[in-house]
Amino acid sequence: MDNQTFRFSPQLMIGAAIMILGFLFLFDNLNVIDAGRIIRLWPVLFILFGILKISQSRNPSSWFVGGVFIFIGSIMTLGRLGIMHFSLHQWWPIFLIIVGISFLLKAWTRHQHGAVLGASRIMNHDESTVNVVTFMGGNHIKNISQDFRGGEVTAVMGGVEMDLRQASMSGEAILNVFTFWGGIDIKVPPDWNVIMNGIPILGGIDDKTVQPADSQSKRFVIKGYAIMGGVEIKN
Repeated sequence: MDNQTFRFSPQLMIGAAIMILGFLFLFDNLNVIDAGRIIRLWPVLFILFGILKISQSRNPSSWFVGGVFIFIGSIMTLGRLGIMHFSLHQWWPIFLIIVGISFLLKAWTRHQHGAVLGASRIMNHDESTVNVVTFMGGNHIKNISQDFRGGEVTAVMGGVEMDLRQASMSGEAILNVFTFWGGIDIKVPPDWNVIMNGIPILGGIDDKTVQPADSQSKRFVIKGYAIMGGVEIKN
């Protein structure tokens, strides 16, 4: 029997969060606990999303995005616990620091394999995998690989447009997407069968492609989640 490696996925985290929320409301109705005191700590979800993002990526730009989530979640959680006072008027310079760090990382990773942070530019690639991170910016990606296998696309408060119409693959390609207050638009060849496994959270993931006649030959699997953002696939 084949051994499958267990992977901590967004779907697993969201499913566990929903299950825990159900137990909280159940125990609250049974007067076992006060769910309101626990739910007020909802910023912990930002910390979990940040940890998930860092654990699933190997490039510094994705670590930065995850670190931003962890930092924001930590500050908000400490504020709700009364450990420290959180005021946007007091903490707004942090956003300038984040923007500055993003530019530093952009300069550091501009020569990395497929990794881009916050650049507003058009890029052509022929690699079999893509790894794009956009933070408060926009990217236009065109990939013409004839052995496309997938990769990772992240858009935080920015947008990514990916053109795969001149790419080709054999079998299956898996693309992990993540957007928060942003958008990802993907154009694929007409002979690719798009399989949607993404989860929208106060956002949308739309498959606007026309299914090819041979739906099993080339499978393009979309995984990940859209939080207050959108992912759209067209052919």
